[in-house]
Amino acid sequence: MLKKAKARLEAPEAGAANDMTQGVLNSSHQIWLAGLGAFSRAQQEGTKMFEALVKQGEHFQDRTKKVATETAAAARGAATAKAKEMQQMAGGTWDKLEQVFEDRVARALSKLGVYTQNDVQRLAKRVDELAEAVNRLIKAPDKRPLQPARAAVGKKRAPKRVAKQTSPGKKAATRRGG
Repeated sequence: MLKKAKARLEAPEAGAANDMTQGVLNSSHQIWLAGLGAFSRAQQEGTKMFEALVKQGEHFQDRTKKVATETAAAARGAATAKAKEMQQMAGGTWDKLEQVFEDRVARALSKLGVYTQNDVQRLAKRVDELAEAVNRLIKAPDKRPLQPARAAVGKKRAPKRVAKQTSPGKKAATRRGG
């Protein structure tokens, strides 16, 4: 193929074309040489370049892992916060429902005259207070004076009569009704 290109170049009518063809051949030859130089350099510096690329890859991987971890942590935090919010909302709804139920039951029991737990607790507290007061009275020394024992029932002593001397004028007034 090169022989054919040279033969055409040597032809007299191709003077201008001959210059152009020579330029293309020179350019292609230079491109070929540049390719060989790149290949030679790649062989010489290939290991260095490979190691540099590996380091860049490791750095990029570390950065990517860090960003992914931060993003996952942020997403986890947001999900946890949302879950807590939903749990509080659901808990609040259950609390309200429970309170409504308790109020209605308390009203119904009140209408029936059934004592509530608070009534029973107050009563139990009052009973405990009274029991303590009774125990204190029992344990306290009796400060009242002891009363003498009475004679057996049915045995009354007759009062002693003392004869009085009265003046004669009083006797007369007593007899007259005065």
